[in-house]
Amino acid sequence: MGLAQCLAAAFLFLLLLGLTAAQRVVTVQKGPLYRTEGSHVTLWCKVSGYQGPAEQNFQWSIYLPSAPEREVQIVSTVDPSFPYAIYTQRVRGRGIFVERLRGDAVLLHITELQERDAGQYECHTPNTDERYFGSYSAKMDLAVIPDTLSASMAPQALTLMEGDAVELTCEVSKSTAQHTHLSVGWYLLQGAGEHHAEEILTLSKDFILKPGPSYEQRFLQGAVQLNKVGNTTYKLLIGGVTPSDQGQLYCEAAEWIEDPDGTWKDISRKQTARTSLAVVSRGRDLPVDIAAAAEGSLSEGDTLQLNCVVGAPKSSSRHFKVIWLLNEMKVAEVDAHGVSTWEEEYEERAKLGQLRAFKPSNTVYVLTVREVGLKDKGTYQCSVSEMKAPGDLHSIQTNVSSGVQVNVKPIGLGLHATLRSRTPTIGHGQSLELFCQVNASYTLEEVPVSVRWLFQPSRPTGPSQELVQVLPNGAVVWGAARPQFQGKTQLEKAGTSFRLHIHSALPANEGTYQCEVGVWRRNALPLGQAAASASSNAVEIKVVLPESKLQVATKDSSVETASGNAAIECRIVFAQNNSQFAVTWYLLPPLADAMPLQILRADYSSVLEYGSEFSSPAQKSRFLSQRVSSSIFQLHILSANLADQGGYYCVVEEWLWLVDGWYKLGEGTSGRTMLKFKHPDPEPRLDKTNHSVSAREGEEVTLPCRLQGALPPGTHLSATWFQVKSGGRDAALLTVHRDGSTEYPGQRRAGRLQLRRPSAGDFSLTLGAVQSGDAGAYYCQLQGWQQHGHDQGWALRASARSGYTQLITAPPESTVLSRICSSPPLLNFILFLPLVLILLLALVVFCWYCKHRKSKKGNMTGWMMELEGNEEVKKT
Repeated sequence: MGLAQCLAAAFLFLLLLGLTAAQRVVTVQKGPLYRTEGSHVTLWCKVSGYQGPAEQNFQWSIYLPSAPEREVQIVSTVDPSFPYAIYTQRVRGRGIFVERLRGDAVLLHITELQERDAGQYECHTPNTDERYFGSYSAKMDLAVIPDTLSASMAPQALTLMEGDAVELTCEVSKSTAQHTHLSVGWYLLQGAGEHHAEEILTLSKDFILKPGPSYEQRFLQGAVQLNKVGNTTYKLLIGGVTPSDQGQLYCEAAEWIEDPDGTWKDISRKQTARTSLAVVSRGRDLPVDIAAAAEGSLSEGDTLQLNCVVGAPKSSSRHFKVIWLLNEMKVAEVDAHGVSTWEEEYEERAKLGQLRAFKPSNTVYVLTVREVGLKDKGTYQCSVSEMKAPGDLHSIQTNVSSGVQVNVKPIGLGLHATLRSRTPTIGHGQSLELFCQVNASYTLEEVPVSVRWLFQPSRPTGPSQELVQVLPNGAVVWGAARPQFQGKTQLEKAGTSFRLHIHSALPANEGTYQCEVGVWRRNALPLGQAAASASSNAVEIKVVLPESKLQVATKDSSVETASGNAAIECRIVFAQNNSQFAVTWYLLPPLADAMPLQILRADYSSVLEYGSEFSSPAQKSRFLSQRVSSSIFQLHILSANLADQGGYYCVVEEWLWLVDGWYKLGEGTSGRTMLKFKHPDPEPRLDKTNHSVSAREGEEVTLPCRLQGALPPGTHLSATWFQVKSGGRDAALLTVHRDGSTEYPGQRRAGRLQLRRPSAGDFSLTLGAVQSGDAGAYYCQLQGWQQHGHDQGWALRASARSGYTQLITAPPESTVLSRICSSPPLLNFILFLPLVLILLLALVVFCWYCKHRKSKKGNMTGWMMELEGNEEVKKT
């Protein structure tokens, strides 16, 4: 078969294969998706072009940003053991589950999204085909963002007459970084059902007003309106209220984001507190209604206000008398003129202003009780009687309102507040969560509560600083000491628990945190202070900086110089691109027990700081640090001399800017570079013999330094005397320059030092008035200089160092004799010393005799002959 026939057959085979086997394709929801923390998320996945059963299986995995190459298994429709350990509990508890839409399509549900759920999700379908053909998985990205949506409305208890108008205000805000839209709607809840709220009016995410079915006609007539005032305020106006409007009214805000497929998704919803609306019908003859100005229980010290509303038609021309009742017992009476009288047990409190009963209008009667106590709790009613005229004793008709139950709770928080953190040690950029749990004898929803968060930095500079305080009315007051917390902190309250969430923690967030919960009396709001408070334990939070990857070259090397200048190199092998570096240079002197000396330090902003041994102007001018490239630093030594010999190395610090300041990540130490000297001329010959010189205190002593042999013509000498210092650089005492001038680096002994030059090669040093502190080792260093050309400078051609001279000091002679005479044991020892020396000499001779006698096998004669022939023995 020819080539053309083979190709035709292969093409036909592939064509038949394509007709008989479809290609499997797995498709997932298009990403990236942005969803808020705590929300319910669904991700769809479907498969097509498959063979095998109509019901396909699906497996979901995630690739986390911290390890993008590692698969973490989440849930499977076929394998219960598929989830990794970190997801097992959530899968078993149905916090994560897969809903099957049909045989080849499913939905992944995450009921309460967590920050750690952000990553790349993969949907995989196990193979059911005869062979692998097509794609078996697909991926998409899911980002978890903070929930910053908030909606608030002050709760109220309103009682209106039919036909009156009501206006409610809702505050809505968000601070999401992504582009999102808001929708704000008002709802009415009637009866006990929590899931049958009726829509009143909504401003959609597309900025379109949409009324609910029951309010459409009134919206078209302009009786129902929703207006936006400023950036965050939304107002609902209902004109001409009817009994059908009464119930619980609340505002709901939703935040919407556009997904990559073009659809809009609500990523967060928040509801406000509810306002109770009661509408009194004008159709009855003498309707009476009673309502409390605030819902729920009162705390001791709060103020109670009760409103009794008479809904009688033509009320302005009618006359009413109102009696206030507590547990069916009379408290006070207000006549048609508005004059109040009190029962005997209430008279004293009324005189003190704690009780008040009055009528703002002919249809509204008010009872206020200030600083309520436990005795004021119970069922309140108002009894309204219509009189023919003011002052009549007999009423035309009487109607009693329904009862309002008032409960009074004692003030106090009972046991304490507990503060805890999920992770006390967090990495830079991670989120920090703190939970403040309050133990109280009653639920905190019944009383006004505030929470105050305190912070103490890891390096305290004073008392704890106030981060933020949430007042009972929901107002948030930020502390002035730490403004950086405001833009990245989220505050929440759930039951008796308060939550502080800080996004992208910085090292400045490291420290100790506390919470302080306060209970307030309602009559003290919004001013005043809490009636009772409880402080939590302190929780210490640590923020771990990013790991340093700094590497510095550690190989040892050497540098040899003959010109008098030298350069020591320090090289960075690897570091992060956005890091800055500080370099510190050290010298390790040649002495065996020497300690490293800091030469200079150049910080990350190139500010120089010299060590104590190198801080003089002369030394600063000789030692310079320079960054010659992004990874190489050099230490330049100008006019180097033998005193500069030793091992040089650098310590490199890695610094990183982290939003609020510079932070040190780590450091590395280089290898040592030995500085050596090589001169073109032969080394001058100096006496390198080590000497020992003794001198009494107050005497004069000369330390030798003599040149042996001649120098090349035109050579000028300079000489420097040093005293050896253990653990550091040798101290220069005196320098005679080539021009004959003398310099005293050590000013302390300058007046006692003198260089005598009886001959051209003698540089011996005379030290006058010896002191005990002068004891130690000394040496001199000679340098030979020659001038290059007539107008050129001098160059160092040779250098040499003498041997060491050990100076031993002793007290003055008179002092020594007086000490001996005044010490009988010492005097006896000196007198007994000659006898001790004679005995030691006899012992040496005896030992020598024994040794030679053994070697001569006891031949006394031979030993004597040898003794006679030994001249040294004879002399002895």
